[in-house]
Amino acid sequence: MTEVRRGSRRPERPVACGQCLCGAVRFEVHGPLRPVVYCHCSKCRRSSGHFAAATACAAEHLRLTSADSLRWYASSSVARRGFCATCGSPLFWERLGSQRVSIWAGTLDTPTGVTASAHIFMADKGDYYRVTDGLPQWPGALPQS
Repeated sequence: MTEVRRGSRRPERPVACGQCLCGAVRFEVHGPLRPVVYCHCSKCRRSSGHFAAATACAAEHLRLTSADSLRWYASSSVARRGFCATCGSPLFWERLGSQRVSIWAGTLDTPTGVTASAHIFMADKGDYYRVTDGLPQWPGALPQS
């Protein structure tokens, strides 16, 4: 497995910055962020304790500024999850071979400048909550555009 790529070309100021709970893993984003998507799949719910809220960027736009505690867990045959080994914070999700990295929206410093756009994997949603925010809901992954 390759590590999250460190961007070689970046603007002077990052679009966003973020970190884990203890600050051992810190990162900057030097390119556009996708709107937040809420994922209700069983793996996101188990790894985060509830559904996940994630934005994403091109892998080349993600720059790790402190990553000694970053660890990766192969959560399936097609994806891995990045987390802090010190505090346990979930940080990233990456489809193997993809050029994009999902970033847990709660790890971003505010103001984030992102808004939510959809709910995915609603067929796997937990039975203990309702989704009533009016955003589009998909039974599985987002349709390809």
